[in-house]
Amino acid sequence: MRLVFMGTSQFAVPSLRKLILSGYDIPLVVTQPDRPAQRGRKLTPPPVKLLAEEFELPLIQPESIRTPEFAQAIKRTEPQVIVVVSYGKILPGNILKIPPLGCINVHGSLLPAYRGAAPIQRALMAGEKTVGVTTMYMDETMDTGDIILQRAIDLTGDEDYGETMLRLSDIGADLLLETLEQVEWGVNPRIPQDHSRATYAPPLTAEDELIKWEMKSQHIRDQIRGLSPEPGAYTWLNGEKLKIFKAQTVETEAAGQPGEVVRLIPNKGFVVKAGEGALLVLEVQRAGKRRISAADFLRGSRLREGDRLGGC
Repeated sequence: MRLVFMGTSQFAVPSLRKLILSGYDIPLVVTQPDRPAQRGRKLTPPPVKLLAEEFELPLIQPESIRTPEFAQAIKRTEPQVIVVVSYGKILPGNILKIPPLGCINVHGSLLPAYRGAAPIQRALMAGEKTVGVTTMYMDETMDTGDIILQRAIDLTGDEDYGETMLRLSDIGADLLLETLEQVEWGVNPRIPQDHSRATYAPPLTAEDELIKWEMKSQHIRDQIRGLSPEPGAYTWLNGEKLKIFKAQTVETEAAGQPGEVVRLIPNKGFVVKAGEGALLVLEVQRAGKRRISAADFLRGSRLREGDRLGGC
């Protein structure tokens, strides 16, 4: 089968790798342009670009996919299918009509739940116990196309975004291979979505990353793990941004206001009061510094019981 692959993030890498190793004819890979990243704002290639270059696949990085030039570039390859995995843009109608067997997307949720740009993060932040991957036919609106196949997994409640994303990306790659085989033979299901059950996963904002200590401790913990290792949930300590990457809920009888440090535990971390319950903070990162254990943070800081996190 001849296909064009469109993808950008790390979530897309296992899918492209397995397509290559399975012998699919991939005359073109499309990914987003290099973007500034990290503290130095150095131009950084997307993960899919690095893999495509490793296997010497033809590659383009258009700023826009709504130009006649882009449409012609796709048509010249004569793909039977366009595969889209975490590309980052909605395909216009003229592109959707090019491949005779359709445009197939691998999405990191059990559609119609969590349509949108941040399905895995949003699911973890909401405390979901089950997540999964869907393959679907694409249409001109966001994640509304007919479902082909789905796979679900149960969570323990300890996984963070990074761990969950990697696990689902591998499952999605296997599901894609199964999907393409069924599509090629014309035996795949095509299940319309129940739009009345749809939920949404919009892009993350700075507001999503800010910890509100007035919330329940379990809600804050889900926020932290849903944003770890990136972009990271954060709070403020003495006017300095402090990111928290790992924490666990704990019981405490200590009195205190939300955001107040009520206990220091040497060689482990520190306990912060929430609106209901408390959190034992285990991994942090100060602005401009590397991620470290909360135990190391305590040894190098002047944090004291009674100090207050939050504000700005």
